Amino acid sequence: MRILAIGDVVGENGCRFLARTLPGLKRENGIDLCVVNGENSDKSNAVTPSSAELLFSVGADIITTGNHVFRRKEVYDYLDEKRDIVRPANFESCQYGKGYTVLDTGRCCVAVINLLGAAYSNDAGNPFLCADELLEKEDIRSAKIKLVDFHAEATGEKRALAFYLDGRVSAVWGTHTHVQTADECILPKGTGYITDLGMVGTFYSCLGVDPACVIARLKDGEQVKFSHIDGKCVLSGCLFDIDESGKTRFVERIAVREP
Repeated sequence: MRILAIGDVVGENGCRFLARTLPGLKRENGIDLCVVNGENSDKSNAVTPSSAELLFSVGADIITTGNHVFRRKEVYDYLDEKRDIVRPANFESCQYGKGYTVLDTGRCCVAVINLLGAAYSNDAGNPFLCADELLEKEDIRSAKIKLVDFHAEATGEKRALAFYLDGRVSAVWGTHTHVQTADECILPKGTGYITDLGMVGTFYSCLGVDPACVIARLKDGEQVKFSHIDGKCVLSGCLFDIDESGKTRFVERIAVREP
């Protein structure tokens, strides 16, 4: 089964580029299932029902999120009602949504788990222990393919969780830092891995944000509001080819630059 994981979609510019690019990318690569991180897909640097529906309409089968998922109140009921969008399972004191979903593709069942890194975060419970608990759930255990979006800041934490889950899940990928890493691989026990998928957004930016805003904060200490910037985009992600045993047999970085 060919799984395409797409990095954080940033703002309206990222959504527009995803709409232009994703359908053809799926056709060209024979994609069976597409997982898109949508936590920054709204212009407010959050996810809303309208931005999520746009992602579904252009080819996302499952939407994962991250630390910004509860920024907009209008998404709360949507997270409860929609089975194919998930929030981090280890979000402490979380009242809305769910941390995983299981999709029956017809060929097999696929479980998609969303976790939040605990390093540099006060909102996350222990992701290692949370993963253990989830993998004991009957519907996840019975799924042949198990995928984990680990939305985390620290590279070391991402790699540690991947090795911890090696052989227990089919693939682990990182999101959140918006910069695609070049360490895609198959771990010793058959789990596909990449530290960060990257993003879908304006290429000449600071993670999709206007560089002037970021410079003003870091250099001058100004509390300016971050704003997205228009321009030529990049779509970043990773392709995982997973066999009937649930092991990854091939992994490839995907990066599409707007000419």
